[in-house]
Amino acid sequence: MAAVIEIDPDNPAGADLTAALQAIAGGGIVACPTETYYGLAADALSAEAVERVYRIKGRNYRNPLPLIIGGEKDLPLLVTDIPTAARRLMAAFWPGPLTLVFYASGALPPLVTAGTGKVGIRVSSHPVASLLASSFGRALTATSANVSGEPAGASSDDVLQSLGQRIDVILNGGRTPGGPGSTVLDTTTTPPTILRQGAVEGASILRILEGRSV
Repeated sequence: MAAVIEIDPDNPAGADLTAALQAIAGGGIVACPTETYYGLAADALSAEAVERVYRIKGRNYRNPLPLIIGGEKDLPLLVTDIPTAARRLMAAFWPGPLTLVFYASGALPPLVTAGTGKVGIRVSSHPVASLLASSFGRALTATSANVSGEPAGASSDDVLQSLGQRIDVILNGGRTPGGPGSTVLDTTTTPPTILRQGAVEGASILRILEGRSV
């Protein structure tokens, strides 16, 4: 059964993340709150950890995994190019629920991209997810903490009931807001293409791309 660690969602800086970070470093999986639902954090550069995420969720291997990073500085290792449009959008919406799709670098296991050669990345605005990614120092998976096809978990109890026997640690930061997931925008196309409409509205994205303020 997963270990449950209580953490203040508004001020997590004083929390002891040692168990969570050690689990991730060892190829394990940690559930943590994000700005929408709980997500599954595993080392995105570990093929074994990534495969485990797919397996415990029963996720289709043709469905790429979204990632979170601690900050924009972590991006160059993961992608081959950062288009100008992406830089504008990062400045406007990161941290936040906007996942930007880039061409993936060779540093990422092919399973992350599900053979597409592209990867979706965001910087989470939730203090716990942000701290976990920053503390680990490289990209984490960020798929929802649930069995594929079942409702996403909005609380640690939801995650414990669904995946408690299959993951290593749950960071209990209380109930998350739920609602729409992150908007997914492909920046490898010109103009960028919305692949999934979510929390960030298309009109707001368009204003940034046209050089107007949000």
